[in-house]
Amino acid sequence: MKFCTWEAGRLLRLAAPVFFAQVTLVLMSVVDTIMAGQVSAVDLAALSIATGLWNPMVLALLGVLLALTSLVAHSFGANDEPAIRNHFQQGCYLAVLLCLAGVAIAQLAPVLIAQLDTQASVKVLAQDYIDYIQWGLPGFFVYSLFRNVAEGKAYTAPAFYISIIGLLVNIPANYIFIHGHFGAPALGGAGCGVATALVFAAMGSAQFIYSLISKRIDGPGLFRHFAKPDGSAIWAMFKLGVPLSLATFFEVTLFACIPLFIASLGAIAVAGHQVAASVTTLLFMLPMSLSMAVAIRFGNLYGQQDFVALKRCMSTSFVLSIAIAALVALVTYLLRFDISAIYSDNPEVIALAASIMVLACFYQLPDALQVVSSGMLRGIKHTSPISYITFISYWLIGFALGYVLGRTDYIVPAMGPQGFWLGIIVGLSCAAVLLIWTLRRRLAQAPFNF
Repeated sequence: MKFCTWEAGRLLRLAAPVFFAQVTLVLMSVVDTIMAGQVSAVDLAALSIATGLWNPMVLALLGVLLALTSLVAHSFGANDEPAIRNHFQQGCYLAVLLCLAGVAIAQLAPVLIAQLDTQASVKVLAQDYIDYIQWGLPGFFVYSLFRNVAEGKAYTAPAFYISIIGLLVNIPANYIFIHGHFGAPALGGAGCGVATALVFAAMGSAQFIYSLISKRIDGPGLFRHFAKPDGSAIWAMFKLGVPLSLATFFEVTLFACIPLFIASLGAIAVAGHQVAASVTTLLFMLPMSLSMAVAIRFGNLYGQQDFVALKRCMSTSFVLSIAIAALVALVTYLLRFDISAIYSDNPEVIALAASIMVLACFYQLPDALQVVSSGMLRGIKHTSPISYITFISYWLIGFALGYVLGRTDYIVPAMGPQGFWLGIIVGLSCAAVLLIWTLRRRLAQAPFNF
C-alpha cells in the first residue's frame, strides 16, 4: 500500500477536531455518572438504566441523519452549492420526522422500565430522566444538522468548539438540578436528564448561531429559497442513512447486552467487563474519528471525480488505521493495570479487567480496518452492505460465538467475560474482511478502475 504524507496530514487535520469533540461528549457522560454516583447507588442505577434505554435510540436516529454528511461532501467536491442547499433543506424535514419519532419512542419507556426487576425508586428516577431529556431532542437535531453540513464541507473544527460549550453547561446544570440549588428542585440522578436537555439546547443554539456567521458554512445561504418537502429526496436520504443507523444500533446493543448475559456470574465479572468496555469505548474514538474524516475526504474526492486521489486516499487511510491500531494496542497493554486501578480498588476487578484488555489489544487492528472501510463506503454513498455485514459479523458470529465460549462447555470450559471478548475479536475480524472485500468490489467497477 502506498502512503502519501500530504494525504495523511489532510486526514489527520480533519480527524483531530472530531476526536476531541467525541472525547468531550464522552466526558459529559462521565460527569453525569460521577455526580449521580455521589448522591446514592439508587441514583446511579437509575441513570445507568435510563441511558441504556435512551442512548441506543438517539444514536440510531442520528445515524440516519449522517447521510447528510455524505451528500454534502459529494456536492461540495463538485462545487455545487445549490445541491448543498437542497440537501440541507430536505434534511431539515427528515430531522423533524426523526425528532418526532424519538419523542414517540420515548413514550414506550414506561412499558420497558416496568418490566425491569429492580426497586421502585430506581424505576421512578429512570422514567423521570427520560421524561426530562426528551425535551432536548430538537436542540440536538439542530446541532446535528448543521454539524453534518459543516463536516460535509470538510470543516470539522466547529464540532469541537460546540462540544466545549456543552461540557461547560453540563457541569453547573448537573450541580443545580441534581442537588436543587438556586431555587431549582433537587431531582437526584434524574436531574442529569434536565442538564442534558439544556446541554442539547445550548449546543443547538450555538451551532445555529455559528453557522449563520460562518462564511464557510454559509448558514443564510442554506435557508435561501427554502424548498417544499420532496418525498423522493427525503426517502433517498433516509435509505442512505438507515444502514448507518442499523450498524450503530447493532454495535451499541452488542456491548450493552453482554452484561445481561454475564450478570449471573457475579458482580466481579460484570464490573471487570464494564471497566474494560469503558476504556475501549474511549480508545475507539481514535479510529472512529479517522473513519469520519475518511468519509468526508472520500465524498469530496468522489464529487470531484478524482479517482487517482481517491485511490491514494484509500491506501493512506489503511496505513493510518494500522498505525493507530498499533498505538492503541500498545497503550492498552502497557497501562492495563494502571487504567483498571482508576476505576476500581478491588484486586479481583482490576485483574479481570486487565486480562480482558489484553484480549482487546488483539481486536484493535480488525476494529480499525472495519470502521475505516465503513467510512470509505459512506464516502462513496454505498452504505447498504454496512448494515447486514455488521449484523452478521457482530451478532450471528461475534455474539453467538462469545456466548458459546463464555457461558457453555460446548467447545471449552465456560470462560466467562473473556469468552464474549474472544467472540468480539472474531466478529470484528469478519466485519473487517467483508467490508474491505465489499469496498474493493465497488471500487473495481467503472469508472474507478482500481
